[in-house]
Formats: sequence, C-alpha cells, structure tokens
Amino acid sequence: MLQRVLILMVCCITAVQLAGQEGEVLDLKVQGTKRLKPSFIKLISDIKPGVALDSAVINQDIIRLKRLPAVAHAYFQVFKSHDNFYNVFYNVEENITINPQVNFYTTNDDEFAYRLGLYEYNLLGRNIGFGGFYQKDIFSSYGINFRAPFLFNNNVGLAINFQSLTTQEPVFLDNGTADYKYNNTSIEILGLYAFNFKHRVELGVNFFNEDYLYLNGATDVSVPQAFNVDKILLKGIYEYDALKYDFQYVSGFKSTFNVQYVQANAVTLPDFTIWWNDFRYFARIRDKDGIYDGNFATRLRLGLATNADSPFAPFSVDNNLNIRGVGNTIDRGTGVVVLNAEYRQTLADRDWFTIQGVGFVDAGSWRNPGGDFGDFGDDQNLRVYPGLGLRFIHKKIFNATFRVDYGYGVTSNSTSGFVFGIGQYF
Repeated sequence: MLQRVLILMVCCITAVQLAGQEGEVLDLKVQGTKRLKPSFIKLISDIKPGVALDSAVINQDIIRLKRLPAVAHAYFQVFKSHDNFYNVFYNVEENITINPQVNFYTTNDDEFAYRLGLYEYNLLGRNIGFGGFYQKDIFSSYGINFRAPFLFNNNVGLAINFQSLTTQEPVFLDNGTADYKYNNTSIEILGLYAFNFKHRVELGVNFFNEDYLYLNGATDVSVPQAFNVDKILLKGIYEYDALKYDFQYVSGFKSTFNVQYVQANAVTLPDFTIWWNDFRYFARIRDKDGIYDGNFATRLRLGLATNADSPFAPFSVDNNLNIRGVGNTIDRGTGVVVLNAEYRQTLADRDWFTIQGVGFVDAGSWRNPGGDFGDFGDDQNLRVYPGLGLRFIHKKIFNATFRVDYGYGVTSNSTSGFVFGIGQYF
C-alpha cells in the first residue's frame, strides 16, 4: 500500500510540473520490463522523440499500457535534459501472462463438465495472445486462438480463431424439450483497426459447419432430427472504450456493438441477422475514511435477431452467460434485455493478492421465437436473481481471478445454484 501511495505522489508531482512546461520530447525511455519488449511499448505510444511534451498524451499512453494483459501497473516521470528538451520515462510493472485456465460446472444432466486451457498473452513480448483449450461437456471440444491487436502498429492488428465445439443442447418444442448433439466447427479471420485511443473496429468472416443430431426427448414432424449445414458469417464489432484500470479496480464506460449476418448454403434455411450491444459502467467507491476500496459494476445487454419461429433461437438463458443461478441453457429467444449489477468490496488487499466480496442482482427477459416485443414484459420470460459471491485475485497474473457466485431466483419457477469461473463475470 505504501508503495502505491508513493507512486501516486510521484505521478501527481510530475503532472503538476509538466502542466507548466512547454517543451519537446528528447527521448522516451522504458523501465521495469522483463518479457515485454521496450521497442513494442515505443511502437504503440503516442509520445515519441521530437513531439511536443503533452501531459494529456502521456496520460493516454499510460492508460493504454494498463489495458495490456502484460502490464499490472504503469506510471511516468519527466526529467529535463537541456534547454526545452525533456526525457520521458514510462515505468512498467509486468504481469505473468502464461495463464492456465480451469473452469468446471455441471451439465443439464448434472454430470461433471470442465474446460482446461493454456494461453500466453504476451507472445514474443509484443502483447500477442495465443493458446487453446480442451472442453469435456458430455462430448469433447477444442479450440485454438491467435490475437495480435498491434501486429503492425498501434492501429492495425489481426485475429484468427479455430474451434470444434460439441455439446448437448436442449431444443424447446411446443410439446416438450428434446436433447440434440450439436457440433460447430469454425475458422474465423478478423482484421482489427483502432481509429484512436477510444474507438476501434473488428471486421471479418467466419466459415463454419453446424451439425445437429437428435438424442432423446420430444419430437416434432416439422423439426428435423438430424441436419448438417455449412454457413458463412460476416461479423462487425465497434467498441468505444473509456475504462481506466488500477489493479483490481475499474472505472469508466465501455460500449461494444456486435453485428453478424449468417448465410447458409441450404436453400431451405433463410439468411439470418443478429446484433447486440453491451454497455458497461464502473465506478470506484470510497469508504468512510476516503479510501477507494469498493467497485460498482454494471452491464446492460440489448440484442435482437431475425425473429424466426425456430427452436434453435440464438439468445439463451444460461448460468455462465447472463443470469447466475438460473441453470445451463434453460430457454432461448430471438431478443434479449439483461442487466447485471454488482458491488465488489475489497476484503483483503496485499501486494500480490486480493479478496473481494460481491453482492449482485442479475435480471433479464427474452422475446420468444416468432413472438413480439410484448414478450419482454411476460412474467414467464422475466428472471431476477440476486446473490452473493467471492473473488480471489492474483494481482501479478493476468486475468487470475477465481470467482464463485451463488444466485437465488425470486421470480416464478426459479431455481438457485453456484457458478464458478475464471475472470470477473463481466
């Protein structure tokens, strides 16, 4: 804690001094790096030798650095060299970025399921993410991911993803529920472009195959018991990111808009469009002594899809996605409104480890396949789940947050249950 206070004092004093300076950057120096390449930090920074000394630009660079998986914390210093020339120092505290991932949960048949993965988020010291996973959820699945947001400069990047995901999926028919074995094998290529510090887009294409095979349960003559189809998905993502990070604390606003257009090679299947927008807002909360040790966090998701009267609707009601405690894929819809709100209170905070207590409320409603907007107000579609949870956070390992939450439904036909995972829920 004392170290963080001293760093904050250095930054404040430097910022006050910098505000009254008019000069030119002689050199940018990077200190504290171990695996992260100083040349990479210089590549993505807007402060460079020969530019005007500007505290706003420097602060923007520091926020950008804190967003990197490889950076646990960063701050700056400015020292006069001669005349109106100054040396700028970026001081970096690195995260451990080789990150094993372990998730476990129960299936719809109460069988044990798990996902094991290993990811490197700082490959070659250039903030490149690469890794893969193996999942056992009744059936076996696997995937490989590559993501380099700064592959060429601080504007242009590339992402490539491959996965073969096989699960047992409930399909909701008029006369009951059927279980299908579902496989999705896909390869996706995305171009990444950042317009500036806060605005970026992703554009790409996904070639995938969907294979449904009936296992058991209800049947319907209008619903095939087996079909296999190749599809092409065009994807676009626009993100506005004004979040600020200070170890486990987050503040600010972020909006992510995702739109997809799907075309199948089968004449009997219509083209399909889906979009959703996630709005996130975070605020740091002070205690009675004026110390920031709490975090208020919210996520609002609004989404719509082509309103086909199909049992294979895209938006699902699920423990691991939107409503903690509700169960695994208990319903589907062609529209969604979900609000997740939680308060994270720091219970213990050390140099490398933090424990948070969490109180939350998850609430949402869905539009039935082929239904109308009135479905959002239907009691049968509305779900409200308050609950409590804990977070165990390793502050020097990227995304090393183990979470456990217990959600309890208060609306009609509700359930309750635990949800485990790695990383904050949102």
